[in-house]
Amino acid sequence: MKKVPGSTIGRLSVYLRLLDEVKAEGVRTLSSGELARRAGTTAAQVRKDLSLFGTFGKRGVGYSVPQLSAALRSILGLERSWRVVLVGAGQMGRALLGYQDFRRQGFTIEAVIDSDPAKVGQRLQGLEVLPLGRLEEILGAGFDIAILAVPAGAAQAVADRVVRAGVRAMLNFAPVKLQVPEGVALKTVNMALELEGLSYVLANATAQRAVRQEG
Repeated sequence: MKKVPGSTIGRLSVYLRLLDEVKAEGVRTLSSGELARRAGTTAAQVRKDLSLFGTFGKRGVGYSVPQLSAALRSILGLERSWRVVLVGAGQMGRALLGYQDFRRQGFTIEAVIDSDPAKVGQRLQGLEVLPLGRLEEILGAGFDIAILAVPAGAAQAVADRVVRAGVRAMLNFAPVKLQVPEGVALKTVNMALELEGLSYVLANATAQRAVRQEG
């Protein structure tokens, strides 16, 4: 399998969402320039990203929106459904469970697990919260992806158990860097880092305005 940068995969996801939007508007053909404008990038970048996976569109005509959308879904593995287990039924876990786009994109959360006896047995979005002690038994039913929404101090131990149970993809929301063996796909979403990035942009924009005003 060819090595594709994570940034490219991220842009493909953006392109797909934009294609779905314009398809809903009745648009059938879209140029690389228009797709780039909507995605906040350049036409050259769009063409470069897509060229990694084949030839799409016609010069002077553009891309067929339905065809390119279908191709991106296939590239991103969205032509099938993925079984997802959510570990952690706290505030973050509950928010993720209520995120409707997961199901629309083929990611179905089928089980919720938590270590807190007060949460075990509750029903969230139609699912009963199951005890962490049954993690291996539950994952033995054949889950594809585990979402970890657990405290930082518990995340590595949970990740180790998930890996031993045979799950090969994890989305981690705990603010900690996890260690997983080769062959296990791991993505970590650190909300604090994302907010710090926004803080940097805002702080520097404010400083630049102040300099211009003084000048």
